Amino acid sequence: MAAMAQAQITVFAAASTKTALDEAAAAYQSETAQPVTISYAGSPALARQIQLGAPADVFLSANPGWMDVLQQEGLVDPASRLDLLANRLVLIAHGTDAPPLDLSAADLGGLLGEGRLAMALTDAVPAGIYGKAALSALGHWPTVAPKVAQAANVRAALALVASGEAPMGVVYATDARADSRVSVIAEFPEGSHPPIVYPAAVVAGGNAAGAGEFLDYLRSPGARDIFLRHGFGVLAE
Repeated sequence: MAAMAQAQITVFAAASTKTALDEAAAAYQSETAQPVTISYAGSPALARQIQLGAPADVFLSANPGWMDVLQQEGLVDPASRLDLLANRLVLIAHGTDAPPLDLSAADLGGLLGEGRLAMALTDAVPAGIYGKAALSALGHWPTVAPKVAQAANVRAALALVASGEAPMGVVYATDARADSRVSVIAEFPEGSHPPIVYPAAVVAGGNAAGAGEFLDYLRSPGARDIFLRHGFGVLAE
């Protein structure tokens, strides 16, 4: 057991989980003395790294699609797969006192003016895909599409708004809570985009025992409290 406790666990996780997952991993390491290393990026980048043989034990994706790809290729253990978290999609603005916006009535393209709308990659990264779907459903996409500043992942989009490089952006609600330099000015209706679900699974060929124990911890009451405090919905029991 001592040897297992010291075995490295490498987690590939969606960038939007960083603040909460860092805290959960630290708590797990404190309880078990088992080292956990987490690599954060957009889900497609992480999935491609796993496809190329990068050493990972756990994959936590920001949408089911990329997990489906890896499962179809036999690169994750389907028996270990679970829907762990849920999230919401919001429109943010630079600053702490930006006024709220009615997405059903506002001319979002006009409000942007010469400014940019920061989003994760709209054809690849889950937050960008959800954002494009929501903006399309609400009729905003034709006017905002030419003004979108695409970032590699949702935390990079958040950084553009937090720094003032973009006046507005589309991120997850949990991302908005992670940076005090932005304000949530609107929440996208759930029906305007597919449900935001984060599946997790053990990566095939890795430290399966350690990965399974870490996934079990992420479903524990302690981890649940961490995720809820950071604004996630918790799906796994």
